[in-house]
Amino acid sequence: MGAAIALRADYEADDLRRLAKTSKDADQSRRLLALAMIYDGGKRKDAARIGDVGPQVIRDWVLRFNGNGPAGLIDAKAPGKLPKLDDSQRQALAEIVEAGPIPAIHGVVRWRLSDLRRWIWQEFGISMDETTVSRELKGMNFVKLTARPRHHAQNELLLDEFKKTSPPVWRKSGPNSQPTPK
Repeated sequence: MGAAIALRADYEADDLRRLAKTSKDADQSRRLLALAMIYDGGKRKDAARIGDVGPQVIRDWVLRFNGNGPAGLIDAKAPGKLPKLDDSQRQALAEIVEAGPIPAIHGVVRWRLSDLRRWIWQEFGISMDETTVSRELKGMNFVKLTARPRHHAQNELLLDEFKKTSPPVWRKSGPNSQPTPK
């Protein structure tokens, strides 16, 4: 078994207890109190019991504390999953969405998520789900728009002839009277 790693010399047990009392992070407070036990001359096994961990974890806390001080005992936020598209690929996606599809080249008259998914695969070799493509587009401030369908042979000059008009509304003016148009 190797020798225990020494704690920093610029702190004392009372300093760590004071920091533990003012800390808003419960895990940091627990770790500071366990290390204060070591500063007081206690065994690391007792510090592990105070921290409710094993001796290996106490060693890790000592390394973190020696490296970054009390702030090193706060758990860092996990970085999360890396995005599949980088900035240049997002820029290319935004440009093709803005320009719209070319039917002769892309084989579609409007972009759907499945079409953009296929385009991303052909351009960059990146496999993405349609929901991920949608999330990327929302992240670039694109919104989903759907236009009302229009027949390709529709005559705009004859549209007024086919519009429906509302029938007149009838109402009675008295209890025994005939209905009159409004």
